[in-house]
Amino acid sequence: MPLIKVQTSISAPEKSEVETLLKNLSKSLSKHLGKPESYVMTAFEPNVSMTFAGTTDPVCYIEVKSVGSMSPTLTQAMSRDFCQQINQALGIASDRTYIEFADAKGYMWGWNESTFG
Repeated sequence: MPLIKVQTSISAPEKSEVETLLKNLSKSLSKHLGKPESYVMTAFEPNVSMTFAGTTDPVCYIEVKSVGSMSPTLTQAMSRDFCQQINQALGIASDRTYIEFADAKGYMWGWNESTFG
């Protein structure tokens, strides 16, 4: 049920680099949320036409969604962690990265022909 989706304006790095980034984000999200990694989904979309602060310099938008509630302390820790990982893997500055955190109700998240609520 947890999802982390990365959209960026940069071109895709080598496939192995993307896979490493997604695996690292998956492990991190699982740890932060205290949920089994077997439920975590990751996605990476490169080459998205984007602007930030009126420029087309490299930029990143991340969506983090999960069933349950995320506290301000938790989202602060995830923001720091994910911005650092994106900066290290893709070279995108933290001040050019937005992260949207969204709590979902269990009945609004489907899986395996059912929902989590």
